[in-house]
Amino acid sequence: MKINLRNVLQAFLALLFFQLARESVAATQLPGDSIYRLPIALTDQDGKDFHLTDRRATLQLVSMFYTSCPYVCPLIIDTIKKTQRALDADEQKRLQILLVSFDPERDTVARLKETAGQRKIDTTTWTLARTDTRGVRKLAAVLGVQYRALANREINHSTSIVLLDRDGRIVARTDKLGEIDAEFVAALHTALAAGP
Repeated sequence: MKINLRNVLQAFLALLFFQLARESVAATQLPGDSIYRLPIALTDQDGKDFHLTDRRATLQLVSMFYTSCPYVCPLIIDTIKKTQRALDADEQKRLQILLVSFDPERDTVARLKETAGQRKIDTTTWTLARTDTRGVRKLAAVLGVQYRALANREINHSTSIVLLDRDGRIVARTDKLGEIDAEFVAALHTALAAGP
């Protein structure tokens, strides 16, 4: 079978143009303060690649963590689980959770999947994800999360759980860990009541 390189190249360029046009249109329709404007490519615990813009139209909690964190990150996960349990069953189904790793070097897809299993995380509503070092910096900056790598390979970081509306705007945040933040839960109820 003879392959016509010119046709293959034209098809590739058409596909590339279509993808760029789609991303451009999506970005222009986003509010100026939307986190979804960040061009960050991520990979989830199942090896599926996605972009932040793919989560548009979804109300979600976003936080950052790393799987080998001995103290604070397990507490972030537990706090989000407690916050979820403060919602009714329907609200729980409509709220997505995204945890992005600070540590792309060690947090491989396999490690994220293993952590989801160990921590009994329901991946129908939770996504554990990784991105590259540059993506980590960008996302941490817009979420207001500070971090730095230590010599012992631990990562010193601040903790925030952020509520994003369906257009990727920050509508609420909590820095409380280990307990339910009543004001944050109230913001969740309000946001979930506003639409599907």
